[in-house]
Amino acid sequence: MPLAEPCTETSQDRRQPMAWHVITCEYPPQSGGVSDYTYLVAKGLASHGDAVHVWGPASNGQAPEVSGVEVRQTLGRFSIGDLRNLSRELGAFPSPRRLLVQWVPHGFGYKSVNLPFCVWLWNRAARHGDTVDLMVHEPFLRFIPGKWRQNAAATVHRIMTRILLRAAQRVWLSTPAWEPLLRPYDSNRARAYQWLPLPSTVPTADDPAASVQLKDRYNAAGVLIGHFGTFGPPITPLLRAIIPPLLRRSGGAAVVLIGPGSSAFRDGLLKDFPDLEPALFAIGQIDARDPRLSLHLAACYLLIQPYPDGVTGRRTSMMAALAHGRATITTSGPFTEPMWAATRAAVLTPADDMDAFVDSARELIANPAARAALGEAGREFYRRNFAIERVVDLLRCSQ
Repeated sequence: MPLAEPCTETSQDRRQPMAWHVITCEYPPQSGGVSDYTYLVAKGLASHGDAVHVWGPASNGQAPEVSGVEVRQTLGRFSIGDLRNLSRELGAFPSPRRLLVQWVPHGFGYKSVNLPFCVWLWNRAARHGDTVDLMVHEPFLRFIPGKWRQNAAATVHRIMTRILLRAAQRVWLSTPAWEPLLRPYDSNRARAYQWLPLPSTVPTADDPAASVQLKDRYNAAGVLIGHFGTFGPPITPLLRAIIPPLLRRSGGAAVVLIGPGSSAFRDGLLKDFPDLEPALFAIGQIDARDPRLSLHLAACYLLIQPYPDGVTGRRTSMMAALAHGRATITTSGPFTEPMWAATRAAVLTPADDMDAFVDSARELIANPAARAALGEAGREFYRRNFAIERVVDLLRCSQ
């Protein structure tokens, strides 16, 4: 599934401002990838003159103010009562209403099995005439032999998927890898799914002097290598296989770990490899809109971004690396879209070959010109395919 062609300037000029009702499981000040993504989409749509109403759960803080975006923390815990309240409030807006649903099953409460929400959404389409755009960030849990709790939830997820697909007029995917998973549950066999890329959620802070200061702080003499992520169980085994040999075989290099869980991961790694302490740093979690996050990414000569199932367009950590023009090494796997192999925007190595990953990293460390060229190619690849302007363009052209 290739990315859709962008609107022409003429067709964009003809787009009339419209109202969007974005239904999401999280939104700033809540943290999370869906939160940051939804904020960018809402802001981007509003920048074109659209009226954007974001409906989300209760939060302890205030949402950031954006002209043209109204945030309503109506959904509480996504209970049946909360959904009734949302229906009443939606009724104040003219029909047909366009609902843009940010779907990830574990985000809507009820221990990820919120069937009432799915039925409610179907009801909005079937009885109230609302137009439903379903943005699938993640489809459903997989079945694992012997894991009866997960398998029970996975079964309910597939029932929920059937209902959601019946409600949806348009289905957007964070990666084409979801299409073959969803197709068996879609009664509309002729439906054309569309790939809606995920942009970087880290705004670029243009302050080269501050980035140089960070380089000096962490590693004045050598190459500063970074990893940006959440340091969850699927990726940390890969990092444990990469970082020790990479540092030991790359004299003068240092690694900075960026993101939630990075400090705990560093502590665990140093228990097994105490000799790495002078060259291994962690900065913990920094809000995506905090300039310090962008400055740390920009300070790195090289970013290492391994993924066990391969890089895809839904990896916002990878998007941040490309958007910042950093030379990046990543992995190819079963979910990797063909476009990655057809470009030189990043170095790809097999997801099951960490020795090849380390060797590729060492080659880039020794070749500054290759790093610079790779970084610029990645930045252009991101701009043409994944930037928020591209996402908004695709949504607005689907009127």
